[in-house]
Amino acid sequence: MRILDKKRFNALVNHSKSPFLEGFGEEFGWYSNEDESLLGVFVLDLIDHDYSCAILGKDEVGKYRAIEITVSNTTLEELFVWMIEIFTTYSDSGQKIFPQGDNENILDFFKLIVSEEKQHPFFKKLNEDIGQSAAKEIIQKLMLHFIDIDGNYIEQFQSNGFDARLWELYLNTYFYEENLYMNRDYHAPDFLVEKFGYKVAIEAVIVGRKEDTPIENFEERLRESSFEEDMERLKDEIPIKFGSPLFSKLKKEYWKLSHVANNPLVFAIADFHDNMAMTWTGSALHRYLYAVHHEHTYNDDGELIITPLKIETHKFGDKEIPSGFFFQEDAENISAILFSASGTLSKFNRMGHQAGLGDKKVKLIRSGFYHKHDENASMPDFISYEVGIDSNESWAEGISMFHNPNAKFPVPEGLFPSIAHHHFKDGQIVSILPDIHPYSTTTMIVSTDNK
Repeated sequence: MRILDKKRFNALVNHSKSPFLEGFGEEFGWYSNEDESLLGVFVLDLIDHDYSCAILGKDEVGKYRAIEITVSNTTLEELFVWMIEIFTTYSDSGQKIFPQGDNENILDFFKLIVSEEKQHPFFKKLNEDIGQSAAKEIIQKLMLHFIDIDGNYIEQFQSNGFDARLWELYLNTYFYEENLYMNRDYHAPDFLVEKFGYKVAIEAVIVGRKEDTPIENFEERLRESSFEEDMERLKDEIPIKFGSPLFSKLKKEYWKLSHVANNPLVFAIADFHDNMAMTWTGSALHRYLYAVHHEHTYNDDGELIITPLKIETHKFGDKEIPSGFFFQEDAENISAILFSASGTLSKFNRMGHQAGLGDKKVKLIRSGFYHKHDENASMPDFISYEVGIDSNESWAEGISMFHNPNAKFPVPEGLFPSIAHHHFKDGQIVSILPDIHPYSTTTMIVSTDNK
């Protein structure tokens, strides 16, 4: 028997757990046999204050499923004795697969159905590059539980829809981590999540690349623009880029669907318009959503003074749009905008790596800017660390929800407790941030001989 790190247990089990478990049980011990064909988890019953244990084994497609359960144990000694007996019995029998007979629609994201010339460059990198091996392994585990409501997920994941489909997979994984029950019976919007008697409909959308983006622009490269050029683009060009897909989704009128009506509706957006776009474009989103920009100064006592400045329009080239998405016609039907700069391959790579997945010759170094919890700080903290089993990144880390001040049906924050929440009050943005909240990070991949 081996003690498992919780991160590895979660990476192996993924979505096998019911989101309602947290209401009556708290996990506190994670174990496996030598080859991880069997897993064990201890649970404290929050109502009766006794102990339970579940033994999980792989079914015919590789999902871990509960095969043995004991409940109402009064001592931890009872749990250990029972678990060791079960581990020993199955190990002696040689059984490693425990068929369940209900896996008819399992997806294989990496079974090639797209010709090589049509494969997305980042899909090829994910599928073939040793540096992405941790990302590939964790995605292979996630795909066992993923529901393809449109029937074309794999084809798009392998080809020109890679960015959008990766963003959808990321959201799907975060919602499970947040212990939300997901109803995926409908083709639109993408997700209908439930908890505490509330429902929230969520539609995923991205800022995409131009259709004629040359292949060489998918290669990793340093950004060539200066800080001043980026700041100028954040004023108008990037808000317009966010505005176009959001406005298009607004025109879909999802709130008129019977399963969405009278419930909060959220658009979840990420920026994939260029390599490394997520490392710098996020601040343009709240400019566009709330039609406001914040400037800061310090008074004589060293206190930070924030001044909101109203924005009327965004103009770039021959295109001009009104600022303030939340103040446009029909926008009251959109309860919030969810955004993350982290829904990329690098996120999957780090989450897999910290769970012990991937090639052991690969090292990941994460560096970036994090919120500094100092009311007088105008600049973020810079943090850099090597990703490993001691890392504790979550899928939620880096996600922000921007709430619509005019929403017909506001989103209950309690459904999404692990992320940052932003509200618009008295003409400026007021934010409630988690202890760890990255604004933008990059991940450097280093291969070693590991001898």
